[in-house]
Amino acid sequence: MTITDAGQTPDVITGARERIDALDDRIIGLIQERMAVSAVIQETRIASGGRRVNLSREMDILSHYRDALGKPGTSLAMTLLELCRGRI
Repeated sequence: MTITDAGQTPDVITGARERIDALDDRIIGLIQERMAVSAVIQETRIASGGRRVNLSREMDILSHYRDALGKPGTSLAMTLLELCRGRI
């Protein structure tokens, strides 16, 4: 089937793109929520005399993403960690 066949393919693509846009909006919202929760953890840890970052916890997160998504998952997790705690 080509894009002009039965006029359906453009509708499928448009619908799929709308779904991707909606998913991206949800993902962004979840990342923003994760950033807020991470800030609470960091503030609490610092207030109790601890460090802002728990490296063993970050290694667990990296492993979790790598196991779930393969090698690109590690890059995604690193980006999330950077967003949530800033560069260390």
